[in-house]
Amino acid sequence: MTILAVRLVGDPVLRTPADAVTRFDDTLAKLAADMHETMEEVAGVGLAGPQVGVSLRVFTYHVGEERGTVCNPVVEVLGGELDHGSEGCLSVPGLGFPLDRPARVRVTGQDITGAPLVLEGEGLLARCFQHETDHLGGTLYIDKLAGEERKRAWRAIREEGFEANAQSVLQDRAGAVGSAFGGASFGGSAFSQGWAK
Repeated sequence: MTILAVRLVGDPVLRTPADAVTRFDDTLAKLAADMHETMEEVAGVGLAGPQVGVSLRVFTYHVGEERGTVCNPVVEVLGGELDHGSEGCLSVPGLGFPLDRPARVRVTGQDITGAPLVLEGEGLLARCFQHETDHLGGTLYIDKLAGEERKRAWRAIREEGFEANAQSVLQDRAGAVGSAFGGASFGGSAFSQGWAK
């Protein structure tokens, strides 16, 4: 398995809707294994294909005891309750902002063999499913912020300190990134502050 470089905000792959997974083969299985290893290395709870430069509708997750891979996910909101939590993102290192999300969701899709998959999650797991599925449509969590929080997020990203922090993160992770991906020069991040409660 290989630790993959995580793409940063500004990389076009993060803004491009991903293609459906149509081949459930050894290549997909290796990608999923590499994504899981990368996610564990950076202490993330979820990782989407575009975040590692692969424009496919696939994400991995590990929240508490729940761990897996979902291909071609579709999210359905269950009930009207909201989870009033904070979010961060491995592709937007060093930042976190409050973002209300539906508290309970169902995800339908396929596993890495192509078999149908139905999962339900609440709280952090529901937030993870929604966050990662958003990535597959080219949306970052900061796009969902409103009002002053949205302005604060984009101001922080434009500030010189953000780029310096991102470069520091790249340097810290460069040793773990598989050489096939060119280390930090490929555009990776492993900032794991991510999911604040």
